[in-house]
Amino acid sequence: MVVVDDQTVVREGIVMLLGLLPGIDVVGAGGDGEEAVRLVAELAPDVVLMDLRMPRCDGAEATRRIRADHPGTQVVVLTTYDDDESLFPALKAGARGYLTKDAGGDEIVRAITDVLSGKAGLSPQIQRRLLERLAEPERPARPVEPPDGLTLRETEVIGLIAEGMTNQEIARALHVSTATVKTHINNLFAKTGLKDRAQAVRYAYRHGLAQPPGGTRR
Repeated sequence: MVVVDDQTVVREGIVMLLGLLPGIDVVGAGGDGEEAVRLVAELAPDVVLMDLRMPRCDGAEATRRIRADHPGTQVVVLTTYDDDESLFPALKAGARGYLTKDAGGDEIVRAITDVLSGKAGLSPQIQRRLLERLAEPERPARPVEPPDGLTLRETEVIGLIAEGMTNQEIARALHVSTATVKTHINNLFAKTGLKDRAQAVRYAYRHGLAQPPGGTRR
């Protein structure tokens, strides 16, 4: 196994913990995604335990490269973050497991065993998240080309503002942090020149990003 985390203390702690677990042999450790790719090429480990937010090359991109070039190596994400914007890119990149850093040793061993046997190594909370997403009704389609260079996520946010949601409610609806919502709002305000939420509501109605009460989208 190779362990990859940009925080030295965390990385060394994980290696020490894994060294105490039965059936786990750590053959290398790195501090970012570039080192992960290099170590996999050199050592051909069965599993990489991968952090996500790292310098030079993040965990999702490193996972994509590893899975493309070394399909025999499985990736289990071990991260602080469980929001959608961390989870889904990692899974789409090819990660077969996803754990948060509050996972215990038994849970880590189980996830590793699962991915090596062809199963998904997901923590219970991540499994619940995926089931919740599958159960959610689809949101109305947004314009194919959002106005003013907005990203699709920013159009979602401004549409939910127009529905009267607070930042906390938007965060829950999109399964992201409140800080992430604030960042999206700051970005879309900068792109559109909007000054406040009232202007954002009018903008959303005008561009068909939300439906006025009792009205139809234009």
